Amino acid sequence: MNKLSTVKRAAILKCLCEGTSVRATSRLTGASKVTILRLLEAAGEAAWRYQNANHINLTTKRVQADEQWAFIFSKARNTKPEHRESGER
Repeated sequence: MNKLSTVKRAAILKCLCEGTSVRATSRLTGASKVTILRLLEAAGEAAWRYQNANHINLTTKRVQADEQWAFIFSKARNTKPEHRESGER
């Protein structure tokens, strides 16, 4: 099995972090889509393990949650008038 160099792994992860699609990352780096997806899975697992080990019992004074929102049913402009007051779908 071929191993990716650290430089190539970093280039792939940088592309993905910038929002580049898997196919575009494949074209840019020359790595196969399967390789990219396996690297992404491994990186996610490593990040999960790191956060679970190091981000515990934090004392926070301020939390900034930009762009946090939930989509429950529909936007007001798309909801029928009879459903707006009752909360029905």
